[in-house]
Amino acid sequence: MGAVRAVPSAGQLPLPPALPVAATQLLDQAHRGLAEAAGSVDPRQRYAAAHLAALRAAAAVLAARTRPEGSRRRPRSAWVLLAQVAPELGEWATFFAAGAAKRAAAEAGLSRAVTEREADDLVRDVDAFFAVVESSLAAAPAPPEPPRSPFTRPRAARPALRSRR
Repeated sequence: MGAVRAVPSAGQLPLPPALPVAATQLLDQAHRGLAEAAGSVDPRQRYAAAHLAALRAAAAVLAARTRPEGSRRRPRSAWVLLAQVAPELGEWATFFAAGAAKRAAAEAGLSRAVTEREADDLVRDVDAFFAVVESSLAAAPAPPEPPRSPFTRPRAARPALRSRR
């Protein structure tokens, strides 16, 4: 997995050089989504885009702090995972999880799903969340790679097994 150093835009903190590519891409998508939300006239679109931007920022934290698991577990909400992986973001996770149903209603086009004020408030809240996420990512080192056993060789160095038939 490669690492990149993102060039911070206005309002963004410099990110650590070892931030995984996926995390950097998700943060970029989140910032574009928030800009889209801020420019939207329809409060339903503004709310849905802002909430989705927050979800992408949460996914960036998960991408930076976790490694994929090989087990087949039941899927869990990104907000539940965020609270587990980054306890300092737990209140934010609870806040955004509570807004998921409202986002679904807004995406479905329900006319009274959200008000202008709710949409505007969410855009501001997501902007504040981004600041906390970026601060958290800048302060926290990437998780260490799992230790390798001294008794195993890398796959490329293993000799091919021959069949004895």
